[in-house]
Amino acid sequence: MTASLAPLAGAVLTLGAVFGLAIGSFLNVVVYRVPAGLSVIAPASACPRCGTPIRSIDNVPVLSWFVLRGRCRDCAEPISVRYPLVELLTGVFFLVVGIRFLPDPAATGATIAGHAVLLVALLYLAAVSVALALIDIDTQRLPNAIVLPMYPVLATLLAGSSALTGDWSALIRAVGGMALLGGLYLGLAVAVPRGMGLGDVKLAGALGLVLAYLGWGPLAVGAFAAFLLGGTFGIGLMIVRRTGRRNGIPFGPWMLLGAWIGAFVGVPLWHAYLALLGLA
Repeated sequence: MTASLAPLAGAVLTLGAVFGLAIGSFLNVVVYRVPAGLSVIAPASACPRCGTPIRSIDNVPVLSWFVLRGRCRDCAEPISVRYPLVELLTGVFFLVVGIRFLPDPAATGATIAGHAVLLVALLYLAAVSVALALIDIDTQRLPNAIVLPMYPVLATLLAGSSALTGDWSALIRAVGGMALLGGLYLGLAVAVPRGMGLGDVKLAGALGLVLAYLGWGPLAVGAFAAFLLGGTFGIGLMIVRRTGRRNGIPFGPWMLLGAWIGAFVGVPLWHAYLALLGLA
């Protein structure tokens, strides 16, 4: 990237981070309302104690929580620190994804547009990842209302990216990755029904779609990382006797974390692995 284009990239990344903060505020609503079967649009957010609607001035991500000192302006009910943390996490997440996958402004117009559409797909996945991870931790559920729309949204964006860049092989690979990872989790759910839920199976297919679009390396690394991290965490809980073999632990967060590891570093790790085997 040339020095003259660096300020433009910085401005785009800053806007992305600010947008991420706003999305994080919305995700707090999603995480609370979707498992309860409530609309995420109406009614407006209100204090759970006094019922007073949240003022616009008190709905500024992160900043409002500090200004209000973590309490409702009207009744002084404590506001969980989780709310600004989710907003901050999402903002940082968007910034990091933007840094990693920001299109090169020096590329041709169609290529820039195609990579920009891919970035939109990844930012959508980032937002969904935050929501699903928190919901799974809270309820050990991965709601269809969030998981199933991932398929048409991601498929449309990835197809649009391929149409602009002309890289149709990536889209074909994505469909294969969806079938492979979804099929793997389906097999595990049938073989070990208490260890793997159908929500995990549905999420696996969507993650496979994105990871394989990025390459076979990201798919392999992302799948392996999920089981490595989730298995290590589960064994750790058993060692400290906080769970047993029959107690389930939410696996969705580890699937999502593993997928992002695959997206960020899957290509170099996969190439290093192949080189170790003498196949590269």
